[in-house]
Amino acid sequence: MSREIAIKGLIYRYILYVLSFCNFSGEFVPIASRKFPLYKGTDDSRVLYISGLALQLAKSDHYKTMDIANGIVSHLSAMGDGVFQVEVVHPGWIHLELTHAFLAAWLQNLVVKSVGEDGEREKAKITMLNPSSLFMIQYAHARCCSLVRLAHHEGLIKLKEVHQANLTSLVSVENIPWLNDEQKLRFTHPAEGRLITELVEAVDNLECSGTVNWEKVALDLSRAFEAFWCRCRILGEVKITSLELAQARVGLIMATQSVLRCLLVDKLGVFAPLEL
Repeated sequence: MSREIAIKGLIYRYILYVLSFCNFSGEFVPIASRKFPLYKGTDDSRVLYISGLALQLAKSDHYKTMDIANGIVSHLSAMGDGVFQVEVVHPGWIHLELTHAFLAAWLQNLVVKSVGEDGEREKAKITMLNPSSLFMIQYAHARCCSLVRLAHHEGLIKLKEVHQANLTSLVSVENIPWLNDEQKLRFTHPAEGRLITELVEAVDNLECSGTVNWEKVALDLSRAFEAFWCRCRILGEVKITSLELAQARVGLIMATQSVLRCLLVDKLGVFAPLEL
């Protein structure tokens, strides 16, 4: 998949770049060349990454933890305008919160560009899957496809191409209206936030080089989608009173379909059905 899509990898590279020219002591360079942990926050109302790098560096450096953290954050703040907001949290945690504008662009990228389409597709290793879990994942993908077709039919979105036999390259003519007049994401329901969180988690895992339980990743995303669809409709009153919100929700469905298809085909080695 495209490395520009995985947010965790992007944040990691920002931090590595800062460390490449910061030098608090002679021991700093070898420490910076090693891997360091970067955690994703659990708050579904925002996409937050947390680094304990300053705490790690302070163990072998002559500087105080907060001084190191503030030095790193100062450089990150100058670099990350429009991508994230960064702050230091006592006793030296570095918090990087993704901006709404960046998340909107990231979601649009998932919609327009099928996940996993860059380069050669890797051959998935066929694994024994729980039948009920597999059905839930495939059902979620098929449901996404049917909802996208319905949204196109109802005039919520306009697509350049609509093929009953192939929904892998659905491309919208215009950008999805992710942001409101205040340049904030239109999503306020907890189920919307949860789905975005699971999308970020799944795409981050797609870049991970370690061992990943792909069945669990796909199942978690499928469950988040089902919860979203049960609580967040796109037709009826929503379409009448808030067309832009309905369109943005369709965008979330399209992004989910893109990621689920990649997980099913590329990681689980099974068919991604268009309908069930």
